[in-house]
Amino acid sequence: MSAFDEIFAVVPDPREATALHDLTEILFVAFAATLCGAQHCTEMAEFGRAKEPLLRQFLKLVHGTPSHDTISRVFRRLDPEAFAAAFGRFTRAFAETAQLARPSGVVAIDGKSLKRAYDAGQAHMPKMMVSAWGAETRMVLAQTEAPGGNEVDGALALLKIVALQGCIVTADALHCHRAMAGAIRNAKADYALKLKRNQPALLADAEAALVAAKRTTHAETAEAAHGRIERRRATVVAAPGLAAKHSFPDLAAVACIEAWRTVAGKTSHHVYHVVLSRRFSAAQVLAIVREHWGIENHLHWTLDVVFNEDLCRTRKDNGPRNLAVLRHMALNALRAHPRKSSLSLKRRRAAWDDSFLLEILTRVR
Repeated sequence: MSAFDEIFAVVPDPREATALHDLTEILFVAFAATLCGAQHCTEMAEFGRAKEPLLRQFLKLVHGTPSHDTISRVFRRLDPEAFAAAFGRFTRAFAETAQLARPSGVVAIDGKSLKRAYDAGQAHMPKMMVSAWGAETRMVLAQTEAPGGNEVDGALALLKIVALQGCIVTADALHCHRAMAGAIRNAKADYALKLKRNQPALLADAEAALVAAKRTTHAETAEAAHGRIERRRATVVAAPGLAAKHSFPDLAAVACIEAWRTVAGKTSHHVYHVVLSRRFSAAQVLAIVREHWGIENHLHWTLDVVFNEDLCRTRKDNGPRNLAVLRHMALNALRAHPRKSSLSLKRRRAAWDDSFLLEILTRVR
C-alpha cells in the first residue's frame, strides 16, 4: 500500500477537511473492487464490506469501508487531470515492479466512446476517452478525455504526457495531419499514419509515387482462422519530396497495403495507404499495421466485453472519465499477472480466491 499511497497522495482531495475516509484508501478499495468485477460504486461499496478483513491487511479503515455515496462523490469531484497523471505514474511503477519492459515498438493511439456517459438530452454525444496502447506489453500507457468529443485534440494532448522515444506511433486516418506528425517527431518517435481521402492532395501524390517508383519493396502474408482466409500485400516506396511539398514533418516514405478477405466463399478487396516517417521494409509495415489493431482487439473489445464499459451508466461530472481510468488500471494489473488464463477468469478468480487477489495487489505495493 505504501507505493500506491505515495503515487496517489498528490491527487487533491475534493472533499471538505472533515471527510471521514482517507482518499487513497477509497481509491484502493475501488481499484481492488474493479479487479474483482465491480462495475459501479454500489458494487465497490459492497466489495469493501465483504472484504473488509482482507483490506485491513493494507488499509487502516479507521471509520470502516466507504459507502457507495462516498465513493460516487469522490469520483464525480476528483480532478481528472491529476488522477490521469497519477495513473501514468502508477503504470510506470507497476511495470517496474512487474519487471515489464519500457514502452517500445508500436504504440497505437485511438479513441473510444463511453456510450452511456452522456449529459441529459445528449445521447448522440457520449464522452470519449483517447488511449495510448503499448502493443508489446498490451498495456494502457496513458489516456485522456477528448475535449468536447474532439478526438484529434485529445490525441495531441495525450502525446504530451506519454514517453514515446524510440517507439512507432500508429493511428487511423483521422490523425493523419501535420500537427500529429510534428508532435510525434518532437517526442522522438516515428509514425505510421493511415492515409485516406480526408487528405486528398497528399493521397493523390502518394498514389502517384507508388506508380512511378522504380524501386519498391514488397511483402505478403496469408492466414486462415475463424472461418476466414486473409491475405495482405504491402508495397513501400521512398517519397522524401512529399514532406516539403505538403509541409508534412519528416515524411520519408509511403506504403500501399492491399487486403483480401474470403468468408463463406465470398472475397472482398480493400486498398489503403500509410505515410511513414522512416522507410520501413514492407514486412515491417505489415507487422506494424497488424499490431495497431491490438488497440481494438485487446483494449476496446476487452473493456466492452470483460468490463462492460458500454453498459456503465455513470454520467455526471468527472465520474465517467475517472472510472474509465480506474478500469484501465485494473486491466493493466490483470494483464500483467503471469497466470495463463483469460482476463474474465482472472477477475473471477480474484473475487473467489483471496490469495490470488493478494498476488495481484502485492505487485501494486
